[in-house]
Amino acid sequence: MIKPTKTRRQLHKELEQQVQDFLHQGGHVNEVPRGLSGRLDANSPLISIFDGSSQEDRTPLPDVVAAIEARKKPQLAQKPKKLRPRKKVILDDFGQPLRWEWVEE
Repeated sequence: MIKPTKTRRQLHKELEQQVQDFLHQGGHVNEVPRGLSGRLDANSPLISIFDGSSQEDRTPLPDVVAAIEARKKPQLAQKPKKLRPRKKVILDDFGQPLRWEWVEE
């Protein structure tokens, strides 16, 4: 049997009831002014967690990458392409079509 899902309104009422129960049992909520930061010096720029240059740590491996790419797409034995004849229009001196000829290219 599938559990019935709660609607947003039910979830909101349940959360509000839990907050009210917490406050009635003697709990309190500390209000933090808007815009206050948890950092020690909020005026200084953010410190990057990515220290060092990633370019120094890399080792170029183009031959390994090429071998992996070659294994992904195995080349099929190339079959000689059959040349099919096609129709070519023969024009007169004035550019008007005279006849069609089959030409193998």
